[in-house]
Amino acid sequence: MSTVADSAFLRACRREPVPRTPVWFMRQAGRSLPEYRRIREGVGMLASCRRPDLVCEITLQPVRRHGVDAAILFSDIVVPVAAAGVDLDIKPGVGPVVAEPIRAAADVDRLRPLTAGDVDFVAEAVRLLVAELGGTPLIGFAGAPFTLASYLVEGGPSRTHARTKALMYGAPQVWHALCAKLAEITRAFLRVQIDAGVSAVQLFDSWAGALSLADYRRFVLPHSTAVLRGLTVPRIHFGVGTGHLLAAMADAGADVVGVDWRTPLDTATAAVGPDHALQGNLDPSVLLAPWDVVEIEVRRVLTEAKAAPGHVFNLGHGVLPETDPDVLTRVTDLVHRAA
Repeated sequence: MSTVADSAFLRACRREPVPRTPVWFMRQAGRSLPEYRRIREGVGMLASCRRPDLVCEITLQPVRRHGVDAAILFSDIVVPVAAAGVDLDIKPGVGPVVAEPIRAAADVDRLRPLTAGDVDFVAEAVRLLVAELGGTPLIGFAGAPFTLASYLVEGGPSRTHARTKALMYGAPQVWHALCAKLAEITRAFLRVQIDAGVSAVQLFDSWAGALSLADYRRFVLPHSTAVLRGLTVPRIHFGVGTGHLLAAMADAGADVVGVDWRTPLDTATAAVGPDHALQGNLDPSVLLAPWDVVEIEVRRVLTEAKAAPGHVFNLGHGVLPETDPDVLTRVTDLVHRAA
């Protein structure tokens, strides 16, 4: 009987030989599944994340349906900052909306540390899932300091991150104080998940691609490093539009670097070097194309990944809500057979 530690997913994360390429999908537990839409009906996002029974069921749904090689905890990147006292809500069709955005040193002072008791519902959900999943690894996750800061400063989603960059450039001391606090909150959130039994963690820096390499190294890298340094499970680090940042993101402490669809995996391997596995990177929109196109693109990704010392097949971002779940199941089977 295979153990979690022996799973293809964790072996790939450790750059060890695998019997087949492991696969999971970002946002695999989500709006593309009719069973997800049914169970979430009438329940807000934050409320869903705070119910261990619901978190457990939603996390298990894609594992049952698709036969993926890893589950990822159903949660949201703003859960820990909300638990630490930030007044926010996740509005349907909009995203996180913050009641009092952070714009000055006094606002940063309002942020308090996160305790394990603040997110005991997450620990309970992880324990339930570990018992249910058996030999399938569970991935925990959190939002990186830059991405969390961008929501807190902007007050919600932003295409330009103008207020975020204005604070970063115009008040660097305030910026670093904010990110240092967010790094502490994020690390505490990941530690709760690790202590409860997750097998790996993924740090999402969704909006870091908006920065130049020089700005990333100056304003972001130290804080992401503070989150990832010394964690005792494999660490995946992912961002969107971060092809120019891949080497720096690897330097933050990643064992596995997630790559979006814009950068071929052989190019990414050359950028991050032999000490890091890769995750990715099929364009999520490809899944809406006819199957013969999907198959060609999946095989292309697998071919480009041969250069990597370890590879976890995934999308280059999350599953789109309009995706046919049966296509995800077929992709999983194809990846397993093609390896």
